[in-house]
Amino acid sequence: MTTANVSESVRTTSVPRKVVAGPRGLPYLGSLPRFGKDPLAFFEQLRDRGDFVHWRFGRATSLFVADPECIGELLTGMEHTFDQPDLGISFRTLLGNGVVVAKGKDWRRKRSLVQPSVRPKQVRSYAATMAACAVDLADGWTDGQRIDVKREMSALTQRIAVRTIFGVDTAADADAIGRAMEVAQHEIGVEFSGIGALLPDRLPTPGRARIKKATAVIDAEVSRVVARHRASDGDRPDLLSRLLAAQDENGTRLSDREIRDETVTLYIGGHETTSSTLVWAWHLLSRNPRVREALADELDRVLGGTREPGYDDYAQLIYTQAVVKETLRLYPTIWLLTGVAREGAVLGGRGIPVGTRIWVSQWATQRDARWFRDPEDFRPERWTEGAEEITEYAWFPFGGGPRVCLGTRFALVEAVLILAVLAGRFDLDVTPEGLTPVPGLTLQAKGEVWASVRGRA
Repeated sequence: MTTANVSESVRTTSVPRKVVAGPRGLPYLGSLPRFGKDPLAFFEQLRDRGDFVHWRFGRATSLFVADPECIGELLTGMEHTFDQPDLGISFRTLLGNGVVVAKGKDWRRKRSLVQPSVRPKQVRSYAATMAACAVDLADGWTDGQRIDVKREMSALTQRIAVRTIFGVDTAADADAIGRAMEVAQHEIGVEFSGIGALLPDRLPTPGRARIKKATAVIDAEVSRVVARHRASDGDRPDLLSRLLAAQDENGTRLSDREIRDETVTLYIGGHETTSSTLVWAWHLLSRNPRVREALADELDRVLGGTREPGYDDYAQLIYTQAVVKETLRLYPTIWLLTGVAREGAVLGGRGIPVGTRIWVSQWATQRDARWFRDPEDFRPERWTEGAEEITEYAWFPFGGGPRVCLGTRFALVEAVLILAVLAGRFDLDVTPEGLTPVPGLTLQAKGEVWASVRGRA
């Protein structure tokens, strides 16, 4: 992706960073009630206190880190000086022990098996499906029509995910998995930001029961498709087929349970992240006519006003990429990352006690005026070549280091191609009421998002 000048120089930390006190908190709960009420505002408040802020999540010692240099130290130190934390029973119920959750040797094995299926060569093969699904959606829109943008983008990315991951294209597959995933993600967000985060795994709650029920639907759909793949002959181009064929260095393949965990992980990465990003992009474009006009000019210039985009056009759609990247800065789908300090862990020149949970927030850091001029402004130009120097790890919507999201390339290409198809034909005038971001497993817009479709001449 074409970017601004990204400063990769790391400041030399001669003096250990100062740790400041965060909110006092309550006995046993710490700052969990304030965090749960509005996690995004909470992390902005911590950021405004300092780069290293001590607080308590329940009774656990926690450290919020806002400085990009130290965020980079955390992310590049994962699997070495920092561990992936236990994300709780609700996360494990949905994601199993997939590559996002796994640790150590198990994580390295799974990453080596999954990564080949989302390399640029493979993403190229999925690009035609991405564009074709977007064209099908555009063919169904008419000038003056009112649409729920959230529903339309979700249905589109669901269809792409089902076709590229599972190799099927029926409404039943997409609808069943999509509805179950929506329930599970909502309940995970509720538990993570509430008292459920402190409850023992063995304690049943209504929310956990709903997650379990939704996950059973997902498991049944995945099992059915896996069985169909195993029974079929011939080479299939979808992600699931590549996972079924993958072998580690000992010639061992992924088990059915591992296949299930990785396909669910890829589904969330390929569907939820792109769907949410596109909703926020339409929202921002609707409020910034100058940006919308610049985007249209590039699409007309690169695609001639008639041709649909392909993978080879991605590199030429520089401004479209910048629109996506700036959207991810303001509304990062993954809005929070955490790690746990191992023995000998150091951040910012300061030793971190073993077991300390480190919290970093894309939402808070990517809206910090120290790293981005006019941080609340939607300005894609900051990402065009030479426009603005961006400090490394001031923008990290896909994480970084060894545990960087494997689906980064897939998600970026998908968002750019979809936007190129739809914005090449239509402008969407999103309802003027402000959208409320809801942080759960991913960052979503609350409720329906209505817009008027206006055909471009």
